[in-house]
Amino acid sequence: MSSPQTIRVVAAVIARDGRYLITQRRKSAVLPLLWEFPGGRVEPGETDAAALSREIEHRLGVSIQVGTLVSFVNHPYERYSVDLFLYECSIDQGEPTERNVNAFRWVRSDEFEAFEFTPADEASMNQLLGIPG
Repeated sequence: MSSPQTIRVVAAVIARDGRYLITQRRKSAVLPLLWEFPGGRVEPGETDAAALSREIEHRLGVSIQVGTLVSFVNHPYERYSVDLFLYECSIDQGEPTERNVNAFRWVRSDEFEAFEFTPADEASMNQLLGIPG
């Protein structure tokens, strides 16, 4: 039996005025209506920064500046595994709109528990906040 496929995913930690930008997955997505840091899959031959810029533009209609890597987690799901790389980012141009997400919110870190996050994002969030997994 072969090992499950590993998918490389990048996500942005975008902070503004003490709040973080989170997005809700669409109803038609895998893990529907769960919350996450915005981002998506890295395509073959694509850098993390290019993938993150493309995904944020596609999902929220803004251009970003990709900064430093702040967190990495590997999370196994039933049929695949996700390598999630979380980057500190800032919005270069535009204001977020719900282009290809169900919703987005600016929330304080102490409000995260009110939102149901994807398991990989929850693990990343806990790592960022120093909460044991």
